[in-house]
Amino acid sequence: MKKVKDFLWKPNMSVKECVDSFGSLGYQAIELNEAVKVVLKMKRAGAKVFLTFTSNMVTSGLRGFFAQLCKLKISNILVTTSGAIEEDIMKSFGEDFELSNFYADDTAMHERGENRVGNLLIRNESYMKFEDKMNEFLSKIYKKQKRISTSELLKEIGLLIEDENSILYQAAKNNIPIYCPGIADSSFGFQLFMFQQKHDDFIVDTIQDMQRVVTDLSFDEKKALISLGGSTSKHYAIFAALLSGGFDYAVYMTTSHASSGSLSGATTQEAKSWGKLKDDAEAATVNGDVCITFPLMMCSVLDKMKEEGLLKAD
Repeated sequence: MKKVKDFLWKPNMSVKECVDSFGSLGYQAIELNEAVKVVLKMKRAGAKVFLTFTSNMVTSGLRGFFAQLCKLKISNILVTTSGAIEEDIMKSFGEDFELSNFYADDTAMHERGENRVGNLLIRNESYMKFEDKMNEFLSKIYKKQKRISTSELLKEIGLLIEDENSILYQAAKNNIPIYCPGIADSSFGFQLFMFQQKHDDFIVDTIQDMQRVVTDLSFDEKKALISLGGSTSKHYAIFAALLSGGFDYAVYMTTSHASSGSLSGATTQEAKSWGKLKDDAEAATVNGDVCITFPLMMCSVLDKMKEEGLLKAD
């Protein structure tokens, strides 16, 4: 039986070395170490990788990292929520989100036109500039196409953005589809609604994407999932995989717990009861703040992939 080992710092310790030591540390450190192994296995196997995440992660500084992972061809398919789209667009034309704190005076913030997301802050002015930019984007896309799927719409917007740190830009450039089943649930969706009031023949077809994501997967290919948080982004991916035999590999990272009965807290083991993961799927569930766990896991993975010659871009 494997024994617990003390964690010891050493000068110039790399992230890879640190996370490697987690394997004998205990608790969630062991799960994080296991998650690294699962992601490496999915990449070595050439699996089709879904990366799913919620909007609060794009509010944070993970946004540029998601874009970088697209550039490095780590994921083949993205699934996210509508707020992530609008905030990626905001940041792509220079809007800065600011650090606040979890105990700020929210009434005073509201009076100043500031909106708190945990310990981060988005100003009303950012949404006003976003509205103008969205009208510009949609007007250009409308001239090309009147009926469009959500993933096609997001690709067209990505092609109009010039920001290396934009998820939409990198996904469009690297031909990675972005699925957003809850597209109406945000300021982005409201702008679609406002545009449609003037152009009633403009249709964003979310069901068309369901056909695309389901038919794009087969029973024969290896399928993998890195799911950050829960929400519709997580379920959309696992349901699509369910229809083609389930995932072969999966890593869940969440702050939710299985005791709630929610999808966000559901473990990879629970997913096997539905056929969302195969019975013999290799999987790990890591509980903790994704702003901490995800960079640790992926930096370790990227270091190992570079050593093995698995990175397709720099």
